[in-house]
Amino acid sequence: MNESKFISWLGRIASIIAILMYVSYIAQIYNNLHGNYAAPLQPFVAGVNCTLWSIYAYFKKDRDWPVFWANFPGIFFSFATFLTCFPW
Repeated sequence: MNESKFISWLGRIASIIAILMYVSYIAQIYNNLHGNYAAPLQPFVAGVNCTLWSIYAYFKKDRDWPVFWANFPGIFFSFATFLTCFPW
Protein backbone atom coordinates (compact mmCIF):
# COMPACT_ATOMS: atom_id res chain seq x y z
CA MET A 1 0.00 0.00 0.00
CA ASN A 2 1.51 3.34 -0.98
CA GLU A 3 1.69 6.29 1.39
CA SER A 4 -1.10 8.27 -0.27
CA LYS A 5 -3.55 5.37 -0.06
CA PHE A 6 -2.53 4.70 3.55
CA ILE A 7 -3.11 8.34 4.55
CA SER A 8 -6.48 8.33 2.79
CA TRP A 9 -7.62 5.22 4.69
CA LEU A 10 -6.18 6.54 7.94
CA GLY A 11 -8.19 9.75 7.52
CA ARG A 12 -11.40 7.81 6.93
CA ILE A 13 -10.87 5.51 9.89
CA ALA A 14 -9.93 8.39 12.20
CA SER A 15 -13.02 10.31 11.07
CA ILE A 16 -15.29 7.36 11.83
CA ILE A 17 -13.75 6.91 15.29
CA ALA A 18 -14.11 10.63 16.04
CA ILE A 19 -17.77 10.58 14.97
CA LEU A 20 -18.38 7.56 17.21
CA MET A 21 -16.72 9.43 20.07
CA TYR A 22 -19.23 12.26 19.76
CA VAL A 23 -22.21 9.97 19.15
CA SER A 24 -21.33 8.35 22.48
CA TYR A 25 -22.58 11.56 24.11
CA ILE A 26 -26.11 10.26 23.51
CA ALA A 27 -25.89 8.16 26.67
CA GLN A 28 -24.90 11.21 28.72
CA ILE A 29 -27.64 13.31 27.17
CA TYR A 30 -30.12 10.58 28.12
CA ASN A 31 -28.79 10.53 31.71
CA ASN A 32 -28.91 14.31 31.93
CA LEU A 33 -32.52 14.37 30.75
CA HIS A 34 -33.38 11.83 33.46
CA GLY A 35 -31.87 13.87 36.29
CA ASN A 36 -28.38 12.34 36.45
CA TYR A 37 -26.55 15.54 35.55
CA ALA A 38 -22.90 15.50 34.57
CA ALA A 39 -20.32 18.28 34.73
CA PRO A 40 -20.85 20.70 31.81
CA LEU A 41 -17.25 21.87 31.26
CA GLN A 42 -15.94 18.93 29.19
CA PRO A 43 -18.76 18.87 26.60
CA PHE A 44 -18.65 22.67 26.32
CA VAL A 45 -14.90 22.70 25.64
CA ALA A 46 -15.32 19.79 23.20
CA GLY A 47 -18.00 21.77 21.36
CA VAL A 48 -15.78 24.83 21.07
CA ASN A 49 -12.89 22.63 19.91
CA CYS A 50 -15.03 20.92 17.26
CA THR A 51 -16.33 24.27 16.05
CA LEU A 52 -12.82 25.67 15.64
CA TRP A 53 -11.50 22.56 13.87
CA SER A 54 -14.50 22.49 11.53
CA ILE A 55 -14.01 26.15 10.63
CA TYR A 56 -10.31 25.56 10.07
CA ALA A 57 -10.85 22.48 7.88
CA TYR A 58 -13.58 24.09 5.79
CA PHE A 59 -11.98 27.48 5.17
CA LYS A 60 -8.38 26.46 4.48
CA LYS A 61 -7.32 26.69 0.85
CA ASP A 62 -7.40 22.92 0.25
CA ARG A 63 -10.34 21.82 2.37
CA ASP A 64 -9.49 19.05 4.80
CA TRP A 65 -12.64 16.93 4.61
CA PRO A 66 -11.59 14.18 7.05
CA VAL A 67 -10.93 16.80 9.74
CA PHE A 68 -14.18 18.60 8.93
CA TRP A 69 -16.39 15.50 9.00
CA ALA A 70 -14.65 14.16 12.10
CA ASN A 71 -15.49 17.32 14.05
CA PHE A 72 -18.76 18.58 12.57
CA PRO A 73 -21.04 16.11 14.41
CA GLY A 74 -19.20 16.94 17.62
CA ILE A 75 -20.49 20.50 17.45
CA PHE A 76 -24.07 19.33 17.84
CA PHE A 77 -23.56 16.41 20.21
CA SER A 78 -21.20 18.34 22.51
CA PHE A 79 -23.38 21.41 22.82
CA ALA A 80 -26.51 19.25 23.22
CA THR A 81 -24.77 17.44 26.07
CA PHE A 82 -23.68 20.76 27.58
CA LEU A 83 -27.19 22.20 27.44
CA THR A 84 -28.73 19.13 29.08
CA CYS A 85 -26.27 19.28 32.00
CA PHE A 86 -28.48 21.87 33.71
CA PRO A 87 -31.83 21.35 35.42
CA TRP A 88 -33.64 24.09 33.49
